[in-house]
Amino acid sequence: MTISANRVVAYIDGFNLYYGMRSRGWRRYYWLDLNQLAERLLRSGQMLESVKYFTARVIPDVGSEDKARRQNTYLEALGTLPDLAIQYGYYLPKTQQCSACGATWRTYEEKMTDVNIAVEMLSDAYENRFDTAIVVSADSDLARPITAIRERFPGKRVVVAFPPNRFSFHLRNIATCWHDLADGISGKRIASKRETPPKGPLWETSAQQNYPLGGYVNDRISRSCCQGRGKIINLAGEMKNGGRVNE
Repeated sequence: MTISANRVVAYIDGFNLYYGMRSRGWRRYYWLDLNQLAERLLRSGQMLESVKYFTARVIPDVGSEDKARRQNTYLEALGTLPDLAIQYGYYLPKTQQCSACGATWRTYEEKMTDVNIAVEMLSDAYENRFDTAIVVSADSDLARPITAIRERFPGKRVVVAFPPNRFSFHLRNIATCWHDLADGISGKRIASKRETPPKGPLWETSAQQNYPLGGYVNDRISRSCCQGRGKIINLAGEMKNGGRVNE
């Protein structure tokens, strides 16, 4: 009797991965071959069916035209890889104001990536396109669709691979297993991690687990450009005195 291979589809949150590598200073990995990255996450008996990359095109602003050019070059390179599809969200311009001095500036907020990943995963699950889904992201907004897949399709596995310096307690607790992707990118052997299944519901509501301490840094700084430096120092003190980041 022929045993069919376990089919795998990888779903990659482009900006979650990019900013994770950026936070580690890993510029040399910005041009990752995403197919090879997904291949490194496979176990014996698994076969990579496809890779789906989710991103948004950078809006070329004054002084940042080079960012859009570099991104476009990378996306063109990804487009040459077999069995890799790119799905796009978009950037929404926003005006932020300093709570201390009243200064305003324009920023851009990425939209639709988490929604696109959720819809694609659920659609693929219902169409039976994978036996195992690999999700490269630490976005806790993906907890609900992952939970839905595991509840409705008990035979399917959902593996979460956390980008460097990124982590989500929600995703860790509901995934079949999880990986620290930093090990794989830096060349170390990738080890699957699975803790004892948590007691109680899979869907947790603790603010501590929704937003690790590192998430608060950006939130606080965005509200005050004048006091941002002092807030970073204060948070560094909190971390030194027992606060934990990216557990």
